[in-house]
Amino acid sequence: MTTRLLSAAVPHGTTDLAHHRAVHGALPVLGRGDADALVDVLTAAGLRGRGGAGFPAARKLAAVAGSRRPFVVVNGTEGEPASSKDRLLLGRQPHLVLDGAVTAARVVGAGEVVVVAPAATHDAVARAIDDRAARDEPAIRLVAAAEGYVAGEETAVLAHVEGRPPVPRLAPPRPAERGLDGRPTLVQNVETLAHLALIVRHGADWFRAVGTPERPGTTLVSVSGAVARRGVHEVPVGVPVDDVLRLAGGPGEPVRALLVGGYFGAWIDGAARPALTDRDLRPHGASVGAGVVIALGASACPVRTVARLASWMSGQSAGQCGSCVNGLAAIAGVLVRLADGDGTPDDLRLLHRWTAMVDGRGACAHPTGTVRMIASAARLFAVDLEDHAHHGRCAACAGTGRAAATAHGRAGAVAA
Repeated sequence: MTTRLLSAAVPHGTTDLAHHRAVHGALPVLGRGDADALVDVLTAAGLRGRGGAGFPAARKLAAVAGSRRPFVVVNGTEGEPASSKDRLLLGRQPHLVLDGAVTAARVVGAGEVVVVAPAATHDAVARAIDDRAARDEPAIRLVAAAEGYVAGEETAVLAHVEGRPPVPRLAPPRPAERGLDGRPTLVQNVETLAHLALIVRHGADWFRAVGTPERPGTTLVSVSGAVARRGVHEVPVGVPVDDVLRLAGGPGEPVRALLVGGYFGAWIDGAARPALTDRDLRPHGASVGAGVVIALGASACPVRTVARLASWMSGQSAGQCGSCVNGLAAIAGVLVRLADGDGTPDDLRLLHRWTAMVDGRGACAHPTGTVRMIASAARLFAVDLEDHAHHGRCAACAGTGRAAATAHGRAGAVAA
Protein backbone atom coordinates (compact mmCIF):
# COMPACT_ATOMS: atom_id res chain seq x y z
CA MET A 1 0.00 0.00 0.00
CA THR A 2 1.17 3.56 -0.77
CA THR A 3 2.05 5.69 2.25
CA ARG A 4 2.20 9.44 1.83
CA LEU A 5 0.50 11.26 4.66
CA LEU A 6 1.97 8.85 7.21
CA SER A 7 5.40 8.46 5.63
CA ALA A 8 7.09 10.59 8.32
CA ALA A 9 5.30 8.90 11.22
CA VAL A 10 7.41 7.83 14.19
CA PRO A 11 6.39 4.94 16.48
CA HIS A 12 4.20 6.01 19.39
CA GLY A 13 4.98 9.70 19.13
CA THR A 14 4.70 13.00 17.29
CA THR A 15 6.92 13.84 14.34
CA ASP A 16 9.00 16.92 15.17
CA LEU A 17 9.78 19.67 12.67
CA ALA A 18 13.31 18.47 11.90
CA HIS A 19 12.20 14.92 11.05
CA HIS A 20 9.19 16.25 9.15
CA ARG A 21 11.43 18.44 6.98
CA ALA A 22 13.96 15.63 6.52
CA VAL A 23 11.26 13.34 5.09
CA HIS A 24 9.14 15.82 3.15
CA GLY A 25 11.61 18.58 2.34
CA ALA A 26 11.18 22.30 2.79
CA LEU A 27 7.77 23.82 2.20
CA PRO A 28 7.71 26.01 -0.95
CA VAL A 29 7.05 29.60 0.04
CA LEU A 30 4.01 30.89 -1.81
CA GLY A 31 2.37 34.29 -1.51
CA ARG A 32 -0.86 36.03 -2.44
CA GLY A 33 0.33 36.38 -6.04
CA ASP A 34 0.40 32.58 -6.30
CA ALA A 35 -3.31 32.05 -5.63
CA ASP A 36 -4.24 31.37 -9.25
CA ALA A 37 -1.29 29.00 -9.68
CA LEU A 38 -2.25 27.03 -6.57
CA VAL A 39 -5.88 26.84 -7.67
CA ASP A 40 -4.69 25.49 -11.03
CA VAL A 41 -2.46 22.87 -9.39
CA LEU A 42 -5.23 21.71 -7.03
CA THR A 43 -7.66 21.55 -9.94
CA ALA A 44 -5.22 19.48 -11.99
CA ALA A 45 -4.57 17.24 -8.99
CA GLY A 46 -8.29 16.67 -8.48
CA LEU A 47 -8.04 17.01 -4.70
CA ARG A 48 -11.42 16.65 -3.06
CA GLY A 49 -12.20 17.40 0.55
CA ARG A 50 -11.68 14.49 2.90
CA GLY A 51 -14.20 15.65 5.50
CA GLY A 52 -17.12 13.74 4.00
CA ALA A 53 -18.73 15.95 1.35
CA GLY A 54 -15.90 15.58 -1.16
CA PHE A 55 -16.08 19.21 -2.37
CA PRO A 56 -13.23 20.20 -4.73
CA ALA A 57 -10.48 21.86 -2.67
CA ALA A 58 -9.56 24.22 -5.52
CA ARG A 59 -13.06 25.71 -5.67
CA LYS A 60 -13.11 26.36 -1.94
CA LEU A 61 -9.76 28.11 -2.06
CA ALA A 62 -10.66 30.14 -5.16
CA ALA A 63 -13.83 31.39 -3.46
CA VAL A 64 -11.75 33.06 -0.73
CA ALA A 65 -8.70 34.15 -2.74
CA GLY A 66 -8.74 37.89 -3.35
CA SER A 67 -11.02 38.57 -0.38
CA ARG A 68 -10.27 41.31 2.11
CA ARG A 69 -8.81 40.11 5.46
CA PRO A 70 -9.90 36.46 5.23
CA PHE A 71 -9.36 33.69 7.77
CA VAL A 72 -8.25 30.09 7.32
CA VAL A 73 -9.82 27.60 9.74
CA VAL A 74 -8.52 24.04 10.14
CA ASN A 75 -11.49 21.82 10.97
CA GLY A 76 -10.32 18.98 13.18
CA THR A 77 -13.57 18.59 15.12
CA GLU A 78 -14.22 15.08 13.76
CA GLY A 79 -17.63 14.51 15.32
CA GLU A 80 -18.00 11.19 13.47
CA PRO A 81 -17.69 8.58 16.26
CA ALA A 82 -16.18 5.89 14.02
CA SER A 83 -13.54 8.19 12.53
CA SER A 84 -10.14 8.93 14.07
CA LYS A 85 -8.08 9.91 11.01
CA ASP A 86 -7.99 13.63 11.75
CA ARG A 87 -7.01 13.02 15.37
CA LEU A 88 -4.24 10.75 14.12
CA LEU A 89 -2.86 13.44 11.80
CA LEU A 90 -3.09 16.21 14.39
CA GLY A 91 -1.54 14.06 17.10
CA ARG A 92 1.16 12.35 15.02
CA GLN A 93 1.75 14.55 11.93
CA PRO A 94 0.76 18.10 12.94
CA HIS A 95 3.42 19.80 10.81
CA LEU A 96 1.98 18.37 7.60
CA VAL A 97 -1.43 19.80 8.50
CA LEU A 98 0.08 23.16 9.48
CA ASP A 99 2.07 23.26 6.21
CA GLY A 100 -1.19 22.99 4.28
CA ALA A 101 -2.96 25.57 6.42
CA VAL A 102 -0.09 28.05 6.25
CA THR A 103 0.18 27.66 2.47
CA ALA A 104 -3.54 28.27 2.04
CA ALA A 105 -3.38 31.29 4.35
CA ARG A 106 -0.45 32.83 2.49
CA VAL A 107 -2.03 32.56 -0.95
CA VAL A 108 -5.43 33.94 0.12
CA GLY A 109 -3.88 36.66 2.25
CA ALA A 110 -5.09 35.48 5.65
CA GLY A 111 -3.26 36.93 8.63
CA GLU A 112 -4.35 34.16 10.99
CA VAL A 113 -4.88 30.42 10.90
CA VAL A 114 -7.29 29.01 13.48
CA VAL A 115 -6.74 25.33 14.26
CA VAL A 116 -9.80 23.70 15.82
CA ALA A 117 -8.59 20.46 17.36
CA PRO A 118 -9.77 17.89 19.92
CA ALA A 119 -8.31 18.25 23.40
CA ALA A 120 -6.44 14.95 23.09
CA THR A 121 -4.27 16.43 20.31
CA HIS A 122 -3.60 19.83 21.87
CA ASP A 123 -0.16 19.05 23.32
CA ALA A 124 1.12 17.81 19.98
CA VAL A 125 -0.38 20.69 17.99
CA ALA A 126 0.77 23.31 20.53
CA ARG A 127 4.35 21.99 20.40
CA ALA A 128 4.26 22.07 16.62
CA ILE A 129 3.04 25.67 16.64
CA ASP A 130 5.79 26.64 19.08
CA ASP A 131 8.41 24.95 16.87
CA ARG A 132 7.34 27.17 13.98
CA ALA A 133 6.79 30.40 15.93
CA ALA A 134 10.00 32.13 14.88
CA ARG A 135 9.38 31.53 11.19
CA ASP A 136 7.76 33.97 8.80
CA GLU A 137 4.23 32.69 8.51
CA PRO A 138 0.70 33.70 9.55
CA ALA A 139 -0.19 33.63 13.22
CA ILE A 140 -1.62 30.26 14.30
CA ARG A 141 -4.25 30.07 17.02
CA LEU A 142 -5.32 26.80 18.66
CA VAL A 143 -8.95 26.34 19.76
CA ALA A 144 -10.43 23.32 21.53
CA ALA A 145 -13.01 21.57 19.35
CA ALA A 146 -16.59 21.28 20.55
CA GLU A 147 -18.04 17.84 21.14
CA GLY A 148 -20.93 16.42 19.18
CA TYR A 149 -21.72 15.17 15.71
CA VAL A 150 -23.15 18.38 14.24
CA ALA A 151 -20.34 20.42 15.81
CA GLY A 152 -18.09 19.35 12.93
CA GLU A 153 -20.22 21.05 10.25
CA GLU A 154 -18.28 24.07 9.02
CA THR A 155 -20.74 26.77 10.09
CA ALA A 156 -21.05 25.09 13.50
CA VAL A 157 -17.24 25.16 13.81
CA LEU A 158 -17.21 28.90 13.12
CA ALA A 159 -19.98 29.51 15.65
CA HIS A 160 -17.96 27.62 18.26
CA VAL A 161 -14.80 29.64 17.55
CA GLU A 162 -16.86 32.82 18.02
CA GLY A 163 -18.09 31.56 21.40
CA ARG A 164 -21.61 30.66 20.30
CA PRO A 165 -23.32 27.24 20.48
CA PRO A 166 -21.78 24.87 17.90
CA VAL A 167 -24.82 24.36 15.69
CA PRO A 168 -25.10 24.70 11.91
CA ARG A 169 -26.66 27.80 10.45
CA LEU A 170 -28.84 28.12 7.40
CA ALA A 171 -26.93 29.06 4.25
CA PRO A 172 -26.36 31.28 2.32
CA PRO A 173 -24.16 33.11 2.97
CA ARG A 174 -21.48 30.43 2.98
CA PRO A 175 -18.29 30.88 5.04
CA ALA A 176 -16.35 31.94 1.93
CA GLU A 177 -18.64 34.99 1.80
CA ARG A 178 -19.31 35.65 5.46
CA GLY A 179 -17.56 33.42 7.96
CA LEU A 180 -15.53 33.96 11.12
CA ASP A 181 -16.25 37.43 12.57
CA GLY A 182 -18.21 38.17 9.39
CA ARG A 183 -15.11 37.92 7.21
CA PRO A 184 -14.50 35.53 4.26
CA THR A 185 -13.24 32.23 5.67
CA LEU A 186 -11.72 29.10 4.17
CA VAL A 187 -12.77 26.15 6.33
CA GLN A 188 -10.92 22.99 5.39
CA ASN A 189 -10.64 19.51 6.81
CA VAL A 190 -7.40 18.34 8.44
CA GLU A 191 -6.64 15.56 5.96
CA THR A 192 -7.40 17.80 2.99
CA LEU A 193 -4.81 20.34 4.14
CA ALA A 194 -2.24 17.59 4.68
CA HIS A 195 -2.72 16.48 1.06
CA LEU A 196 -2.42 20.11 -0.08
CA ALA A 197 0.95 20.34 1.69
CA LEU A 198 2.25 17.40 -0.34
CA ILE A 199 0.77 18.59 -3.64
CA VAL A 200 2.60 21.95 -3.44
CA ARG A 201 5.84 19.98 -2.96
CA HIS A 202 5.37 17.27 -5.57
CA GLY A 203 2.76 18.49 -8.04
CA ALA A 204 -0.49 17.31 -9.58
CA ASP A 205 0.93 14.41 -11.61
CA TRP A 206 2.56 12.93 -8.52
CA PHE A 207 -0.75 13.15 -6.63
CA ARG A 208 -2.62 11.46 -9.48
CA ALA A 209 -0.11 8.61 -9.73
CA VAL A 210 -2.34 6.64 -7.35
CA GLY A 211 -6.08 6.60 -6.83
CA THR A 212 -8.69 6.88 -9.54
CA PRO A 213 -9.42 9.56 -12.17
CA GLU A 214 -12.62 10.42 -10.29
CA ARG A 215 -10.87 10.74 -6.90
CA PRO A 216 -7.08 10.71 -7.14
CA GLY A 217 -4.57 10.21 -4.34
CA THR A 218 -4.58 8.27 -1.11
CA THR A 219 -7.10 8.47 1.67
CA LEU A 220 -7.15 7.64 5.36
CA VAL A 221 -9.71 5.00 6.34
CA SER A 222 -10.88 4.35 9.89
CA VAL A 223 -11.71 0.64 10.24
CA SER A 224 -13.60 -0.87 13.18
CA GLY A 225 -16.18 -3.48 14.10
CA ALA A 226 -15.63 -7.20 13.62
CA VAL A 227 -11.97 -6.94 12.64
CA ALA A 228 -8.83 -8.04 14.46
CA ARG A 229 -7.45 -4.50 14.92
CA ARG A 230 -9.34 -1.23 14.90
CA GLY A 231 -7.30 1.60 13.44
CA VAL A 232 -6.56 4.09 10.68
CA HIS A 233 -4.93 3.00 7.42
CA GLU A 234 -3.72 4.99 4.42
CA VAL A 235 -4.72 3.43 1.11
CA PRO A 236 -4.91 4.53 -2.52
CA VAL A 237 -8.46 5.48 -3.38
CA GLY A 238 -9.97 2.62 -5.34
CA VAL A 239 -8.54 -0.36 -3.46
CA PRO A 240 -11.03 -3.17 -2.80
CA VAL A 241 -12.70 -3.08 0.59
CA ASP A 242 -11.19 -6.54 1.13
CA ASP A 243 -7.73 -4.95 1.15
CA VAL A 244 -8.83 -2.46 3.78
CA LEU A 245 -10.13 -5.27 5.99
CA ARG A 246 -6.86 -7.19 5.57
CA LEU A 247 -4.91 -4.16 6.79
CA ALA A 248 -7.05 -4.33 9.92
CA GLY A 249 -6.00 -7.94 10.49
CA GLY A 250 -8.96 -9.40 8.64
CA PRO A 251 -12.48 -10.13 9.89
CA GLY A 252 -12.82 -11.92 13.20
CA GLU A 253 -15.83 -13.79 11.82
CA PRO A 254 -17.84 -13.84 8.58
CA VAL A 255 -18.91 -10.30 7.70
CA ARG A 256 -22.66 -9.84 7.36
CA ALA A 257 -22.56 -6.18 6.31
CA LEU A 258 -20.35 -3.11 6.06
CA LEU A 259 -21.25 0.43 7.03
CA VAL A 260 -19.28 2.53 4.55
CA GLY A 261 -18.88 6.29 4.80
CA GLY A 262 -19.66 6.66 8.50
CA TYR A 263 -22.90 7.39 10.31
CA PHE A 264 -24.08 9.43 7.29
CA GLY A 265 -23.07 6.49 5.08
CA ALA A 266 -24.89 3.35 4.01
CA TRP A 267 -24.98 -0.33 4.86
CA ILE A 268 -23.90 -2.67 2.07
CA ASP A 269 -23.90 -6.45 1.83
CA GLY A 270 -20.79 -7.96 3.36
CA ALA A 271 -20.37 -10.22 0.35
CA ALA A 272 -20.24 -7.31 -2.11
CA ARG A 273 -16.78 -5.92 -1.20
CA PRO A 274 -16.65 -3.19 -3.89
CA ALA A 275 -13.71 -0.89 -4.55
CA LEU A 276 -13.42 2.11 -2.27
CA THR A 277 -14.58 4.71 -4.79
CA ASP A 278 -17.78 6.69 -5.11
CA ARG A 279 -18.35 5.20 -8.57
CA ASP A 280 -18.17 1.61 -7.31
CA LEU A 281 -20.08 2.31 -4.11
CA ARG A 282 -22.86 4.28 -5.81
CA PRO A 283 -24.81 1.20 -6.99
CA HIS A 284 -24.91 0.14 -3.33
CA GLY A 285 -26.24 3.56 -2.25
CA ALA A 286 -22.97 4.41 -0.51
CA SER A 287 -19.99 6.73 -0.95
CA VAL A 288 -16.48 7.07 0.47
CA GLY A 289 -17.71 9.90 2.71
CA ALA A 290 -15.53 10.48 5.76
CA GLY A 291 -13.46 7.36 5.07
CA VAL A 292 -15.09 4.98 7.54
CA VAL A 293 -15.60 1.21 7.23
CA ILE A 294 -17.40 -0.68 10.00
CA ALA A 295 -17.66 -4.46 9.70
CA LEU A 296 -20.75 -6.12 11.18
CA GLY A 297 -20.10 -9.74 12.09
CA ALA A 298 -22.56 -12.47 11.14
CA SER A 299 -23.29 -13.21 14.80
CA ALA A 300 -24.38 -9.65 15.59
CA CYS A 301 -28.02 -8.63 15.50
CA PRO A 302 -28.26 -5.92 12.82
CA VAL A 303 -31.50 -4.53 14.23
CA ARG A 304 -29.92 -3.87 17.61
CA THR A 305 -26.87 -2.32 15.99
CA VAL A 306 -28.91 0.04 13.82
CA ALA A 307 -31.19 0.93 16.75
CA ARG A 308 -28.11 1.89 18.76
CA LEU A 309 -26.76 4.08 15.96
CA ALA A 310 -30.15 5.71 15.37
CA SER A 311 -30.60 6.46 19.06
CA TRP A 312 -27.16 8.06 19.27
CA MET A 313 -27.77 10.18 16.17
CA SER A 314 -31.14 11.27 17.49
CA GLY A 315 -29.42 12.53 20.62
CA GLN A 316 -27.01 14.57 18.49
CA SER A 317 -29.70 16.84 17.06
CA ALA A 318 -28.93 20.55 17.09
CA GLY A 319 -32.54 21.11 18.13
CA GLN A 320 -33.29 23.56 15.30
CA CYS A 321 -36.17 21.84 13.50
CA GLY A 322 -39.00 19.41 14.11
CA SER A 323 -37.97 16.92 11.45
CA CYS A 324 -34.76 16.33 13.40
CA VAL A 325 -35.90 16.72 17.02
CA ASN A 326 -39.18 14.84 16.67
CA GLY A 327 -38.62 12.81 13.52
CA LEU A 328 -35.33 11.18 14.47
CA ALA A 329 -36.53 10.53 18.01
CA ALA A 330 -39.65 8.79 16.70
CA ILE A 331 -37.67 6.69 14.21
CA ALA A 332 -35.13 5.71 16.87
CA GLY A 333 -37.98 4.79 19.21
CA VAL A 334 -39.46 2.43 16.63
CA LEU A 335 -36.10 0.77 16.05
CA VAL A 336 -35.51 0.34 19.79
CA ARG A 337 -38.92 -1.29 20.23
CA LEU A 338 -38.20 -3.65 17.36
CA ALA A 339 -34.71 -4.43 18.68
CA ASP A 340 -36.03 -5.13 22.18
CA GLY A 341 -38.67 -7.53 20.86
CA ASP A 342 -41.54 -5.18 21.75
CA GLY A 343 -42.31 -4.04 18.20
CA THR A 344 -45.13 -4.92 15.86
CA PRO A 345 -45.65 -4.99 12.08
CA ASP A 346 -47.22 -1.53 12.47
CA ASP A 347 -43.89 -0.28 13.80
CA LEU A 348 -42.19 -1.57 10.68
CA ARG A 349 -44.64 0.37 8.50
CA LEU A 350 -44.04 3.49 10.59
CA LEU A 351 -40.28 3.06 10.15
CA HIS A 352 -40.56 3.14 6.36
CA ARG A 353 -43.09 5.97 6.38
CA TRP A 354 -41.22 8.24 8.77
CA THR A 355 -37.80 7.79 7.18
CA ALA A 356 -39.33 8.87 3.85
CA MET A 357 -40.98 11.89 5.50
CA VAL A 358 -37.77 13.11 7.19
CA ASP A 359 -35.54 12.66 4.14
CA GLY A 360 -34.61 16.02 2.58
CA ARG A 361 -35.96 18.12 5.43
CA GLY A 362 -34.26 20.02 8.19
CA ALA A 363 -32.16 23.09 8.87
CA CYS A 364 -28.97 21.11 8.24
CA ALA A 365 -27.94 17.75 6.79
CA HIS A 366 -28.28 15.84 10.07
CA PRO A 367 -31.78 14.35 9.62
CA THR A 368 -31.24 13.49 5.94
CA GLY A 369 -27.85 11.89 6.57
CA THR A 370 -29.19 9.88 9.48
CA VAL A 371 -32.23 8.49 7.66
CA ARG A 372 -30.02 7.66 4.67
CA MET A 373 -28.12 5.26 6.91
CA ILE A 374 -31.34 3.92 8.46
CA ALA A 375 -33.06 3.45 5.09
CA SER A 376 -30.08 1.48 3.77
CA ALA A 377 -30.34 -0.76 6.83
CA ALA A 378 -34.08 -1.22 6.30
CA ARG A 379 -33.39 -2.48 2.78
CA LEU A 380 -30.44 -4.71 3.61
CA PHE A 381 -31.82 -6.12 6.85
CA ALA A 382 -35.45 -6.38 5.74
CA VAL A 383 -35.75 -10.02 6.78
CA ASP A 384 -34.26 -9.35 10.22
CA LEU A 385 -36.64 -6.43 10.76
CA GLU A 386 -39.59 -8.59 9.73
CA ASP A 387 -38.48 -11.30 12.16
CA HIS A 388 -38.24 -8.78 14.99
CA ALA A 389 -41.62 -7.28 14.10
CA HIS A 390 -43.40 -10.66 14.03
CA HIS A 391 -41.38 -12.81 16.42
CA GLY A 392 -39.38 -10.40 18.60
CA ARG A 393 -36.00 -11.64 17.39
CA CYS A 394 -34.01 -12.57 14.31
CA ALA A 395 -31.74 -15.50 13.47
CA ALA A 396 -28.69 -13.81 15.03
CA CYS A 397 -30.61 -13.22 18.28
CA ALA A 398 -31.96 -16.76 18.35
CA GLY A 399 -28.97 -18.91 17.56
CA THR A 400 -25.71 -17.52 18.89
CA GLY A 401 -25.86 -17.14 22.65
CA ARG A 402 -23.02 -15.69 24.68
CA ALA A 403 -20.51 -15.82 21.82
CA ALA A 404 -22.80 -13.69 19.67
CA ALA A 405 -23.32 -11.18 22.46
CA THR A 406 -19.56 -10.76 22.77
CA ALA A 407 -19.12 -10.32 19.01
CA HIS A 408 -22.09 -7.96 18.88
CA GLY A 409 -20.64 -5.80 21.63
CA ARG A 410 -17.36 -5.56 19.71
CA ALA A 411 -19.01 -4.80 16.36
CA GLY A 412 -21.40 -2.24 17.79
CA ALA A 413 -19.01 -0.55 20.20
CA VAL A 414 -18.52 2.45 17.95
CA ALA A 415 -22.22 3.21 18.19
CA ALA A 416 -22.38 3.27 21.98
